[in-house]
Amino acid sequence: MAIVHGFDSPQRFVAGTVGRPGERTFFLQASDGARVVSVALEKEQVAALAERVDELLDQVMADATTVSVVPAMAPRDLVDDDPLEQPIDEEFRAGTMTLSWDPEDERVVIEVFPVGEEPEQDVEPDEMLLVRLEPGRARAFAQRAERVLEAGRPSCPFCGQPIDPEGHLCVRANGFKRREP
Repeated sequence: MAIVHGFDSPQRFVAGTVGRPGERTFFLQASDGARVVSVALEKEQVAALAERVDELLDQVMADATTVSVVPAMAPRDLVDDDPLEQPIDEEFRAGTMTLSWDPEDERVVIEVFPVGEEPEQDVEPDEMLLVRLEPGRARAFAQRAERVLEAGRPSCPFCGQPIDPEGHLCVRANGFKRREP
């Protein structure tokens, strides 16, 4: 029997980090009351999820059959800049994630599966995180995720790679060691 960490309209669903830029661990964290679930994932996964959530909501906004209001930006009262809930107990490391729109409930549905447990037809994964979000909360999630991503190391203007405080050897600048601005 699978463990499903299900959250239907959680009080909080955010992306956040622990650690210094360059050494950060990224998490998705869902909470409702005292119940908190944290899933570790890669920076690229956070970026892809935030981008896809925004794209999905933009598509839903353009759909004439949508009844509820889908905000173009996160409502101010849903903006969440608080740190992740502590202590962080990682349930699993995220592998595959799915994203969909439930037209009946008019909610964004996010499913996160552990690494190595890809969702297959007729095969139930051992564990998963299932979050259902109203459109405003989904926009707030994407907005916060973007801020979390931007809070990392600055990118080199030549090669696009992150610049550590000690600098980095830039291949596009013939090995010149660039420093953080």
